[in-house]
Amino acid sequence: MLLASAAIRPAAAQPDDTVPLRLTEADCRAVVAHEPAPDVAYTPGVDVRGRAVAPADLPGSVRIDVPDEIVIPIQVDLARRLGVPRTRYEADAYVGTVTVVDGRPYFDGQPLFDADQAALAAACRAALR
Repeated sequence: MLLASAAIRPAAAQPDDTVPLRLTEADCRAVVAHEPAPDVAYTPGVDVRGRAVAPADLPGSVRIDVPDEIVIPIQVDLARRLGVPRTRYEADAYVGTVTVVDGRPYFDGQPLFDADQAALAAACRAALR
């Protein structure tokens, strides 16, 4: 069953070159990330039936606030990768940094997703509703 259609541009194409793309329901389900319904989100101090419960935090426990941005440096151990015996010098090569902002990954500031992918996911999300 045809569920959605979109026009995409091949990687080496000119800006006006587009190719029609037709997706089945299975294709769309693979493209769209899971988004839980608002009523299934965790609510502190409330059980699944909406009744108040004691908090799980113990008195004096440390709370960690998750940052808005998560930074992951990417390095390669060249000595290990190339089979060179360890010396007293480090052989780590800095490759770049992956940053996750609002659930979207970036590599050295470049998005690891593209506008076409986002448009396709939006079309699938709308078609699946």
